[in-house]
Amino acid sequence: MPIYAYRCSACGHAEDIMQKMNAAPFTECPACHQATFSKQLTAPGFQLKGSGWYASDFKSRPSAPKEEAAPAAATPCGGSCACH
Repeated sequence: MPIYAYRCSACGHAEDIMQKMNAAPFTECPACHQATFSKQLTAPGFQLKGSGWYASDFKSRPSAPKEEAAPAAATPCGGSCACH
């Protein structure tokens, strides 16, 4: 069930309420009992993370891992002989 943010325009009381999507919205404030309690527009309470379809299906092509070349000075001969 989704959680909806409500706020009273009369007294300012705010509350998050879990209710079914097809349930009628609350109108009476639980603090002041006025009929000024209404749903607020909020950001969704979830984030899509990880390597799901949204990260992999719409890319033009997968990026290949870059190879790092070993520095020439790391070899005993400095990279100037045919042994490497």
